[in-house]
Amino acid sequence: MKKVSLLLLLASALLVAQDKSQVTVKSSELNNHVLLVSAVEKGKQLEFQCNDGQSFCTALKAGQYQLVRLPKNRGLYDCKCVDVYSATADPDKDEKLGEYCIND
Repeated sequence: MKKVSLLLLLASALLVAQDKSQVTVKSSELNNHVLLVSAVEKGKQLEFQCNDGQSFCTALKAGQYQLVRLPKNRGLYDCKCVDVYSATADPDKDEKLGEYCIND
């Protein structure tokens, strides 16, 4: 029984594994209470957004960050959600800088 429980725990951990990558934020802009963040990931333009006033809706300064794509149905928004961390952070231990809906 213990082996089955351990196997189920390991399988569930793999299902919620996070997809991490490095991104370069170019700018953040507030427009009608929506914060728009423009970034580049592996040469591809990205835009993510959050609602001004929500927890973890943070205007990011230009620079390097870690982007963590959350599994489906995880996060504050009803969309593909991402968490953003400082470039040197450990997402398993450190607090995120922001949570956003990604437009990709």
